[in-house]
Amino acid sequence: MYENTFPNTRFKHTLHFLQKHISPSESILDLGVENPFSKIMETNGYKVTNTKGEDLDLDFSSVTASDAEVVTAFEIFEHLLAPFNVLREIKGNKLVASIPLRLWFSPAYQSKTDPWDRHYHEFEDWQFDWLLEKAGWKIIDRTKFTNPVNKIGFRPLLRKLTPRYYLVYAERV
Repeated sequence: MYENTFPNTRFKHTLHFLQKHISPSESILDLGVENPFSKIMETNGYKVTNTKGEDLDLDFSSVTASDAEVVTAFEIFEHLLAPFNVLREIKGNKLVASIPLRLWFSPAYQSKTDPWDRHYHEFEDWQFDWLLEKAGWKIIDRTKFTNPVNKIGFRPLLRKLTPRYYLVYAERV
């Protein structure tokens, strides 16, 4: 089901990491609208509720109203101006989150067609760790993985060798 091509490689890594730390019996609030990965979580037995597309920099109502035990945030925090604020509002005791890492050979992502689809942050791993710790989370496990693309050139070669994604499992302190 998950071929070794983008974004399936990312989904395979993320699902394996989620299954390592979170039981399907635990309820999940997934930050962000319903997406292909929330469907994969459901297909694998997880009970998932998504936020509704509200601006999580300004509106925490879905987060504070949720009684989910686990919050997942896959490639969400880089889109927020102030991810610290929503991290502090999470009521669940477990967090599984991934971010794209800052790459020295690639500028921050900015959609050419969607003015809202931008990365305000592309973290280095230590910066994301610090953010989580400052917001009251203790990182229990972490992993990095690459994002190969089927293109020829110097940057595609670097993408095969350089980790692009950082995935963490954290618990509330």
